Amino acid sequence: MKKLNRREFVQTTTAAGVAAAAGPATLFGQAPTVMTPKSVKPVVVSSANGNRYKNGGTKTCVETAFGLITSGSDVLDALIAGVNIVELDPEDSSVGYGGLPNADGVVQLDSCCMHGPKKRAGGVAEIEGVRTPSKVAQLVMDQTDHHLLVGKGAQDFARNMGFKIEDDLNTEKSRKAWLEWKRRTDPLHYLSPKDRDSAHHRVAMEMIADGWIDPEHYYGTINCDGISPKGEICGVTTTSGLSWKIPGRAGDSPILGAGLYVDGDVGAAGSTGRGEANLYNLCSFVIVDEMRRGAHPKDAALTALKRVAKNTIEKRLLNAKGQPNFGLNFYCLNAKGEYAGVAMYQSTYAVCTENGAQTVPMEALFEGRPTD
Repeated sequence: MKKLNRREFVQTTTAAGVAAAAGPATLFGQAPTVMTPKSVKPVVVSSANGNRYKNGGTKTCVETAFGLITSGSDVLDALIAGVNIVELDPEDSSVGYGGLPNADGVVQLDSCCMHGPKKRAGGVAEIEGVRTPSKVAQLVMDQTDHHLLVGKGAQDFARNMGFKIEDDLNTEKSRKAWLEWKRRTDPLHYLSPKDRDSAHHRVAMEMIADGWIDPEHYYGTINCDGISPKGEICGVTTTSGLSWKIPGRAGDSPILGAGLYVDGDVGAAGSTGRGEANLYNLCSFVIVDEMRRGAHPKDAALTALKRVAKNTIEKRLLNAKGQPNFGLNFYCLNAKGEYAGVAMYQSTYAVCTENGAQTVPMEALFEGRPTD
């Protein structure tokens, strides 16, 4: 038998190792097996207003989106068609037309969207005069190389894309509410550290108690996320923002990783509630990243809420128990079609499956509701 020198020995053993690592399919010339993902049961989740307002039609946001998804429409197109219903409904004072205005009485809107399969995103912030900012956000995604346009630039872009720019998006209802707020709070802008502890929150709670503001609409917003039978995941968030905000304020809704985050291979998460708390913690990104590690959507969202609670230390933002004294809700689903609605305090969310649309309780981190 021929003896191998050192070089021949190394070459022979290396080749054998590579062949072994390649497996039997390569050794025998067969193509590797490709695993085709199993189909997923489609689902759409959203904030509760996604199963409440119909803008004079017959279907709510989640019903419309689910019907389009199961009919073969692009998932993001379907979700935006759904939230358009809420944006256009003057009875919903948290988004779009008739959304509660800023401190100067001007309706400024925010929105962003993310397309999982295309791995693209777009958003607008502080846009005025356009009833459906979610559509403009989608055009930012499709027609530009940018992720976010703001203020007059966003409005100019919308005009160039053919949108009608209206002088005022207030309805009689939203304007009356703003006038009442103005009457009560005009001296309170740019509060001193002493005054800011309670003034705005106290007035907001008074106006909620007196029926001027829907409790669910003080922070506003609709988030809507969906997955198709093919496992395609998308999401959209749209809002008129915090009621009576300082002009120019942008919240979490148009910011990727805060108001919305989508990874087409993992899942989607979006939010409503106190945007500043969500922005500080980038919760939607955290939730998707937790799902990436294998966490169920419910557990992933609870992890994010616990982070918010830990990072909330200003006394003005805490209740008597030392807990965050504000609402913050998350709506999330993963690539398996599992979903959850999780909130800082007890609340509800909307879901639509093959069994129809429902408004169901959320998992709450704390019992009760924020207090004044």
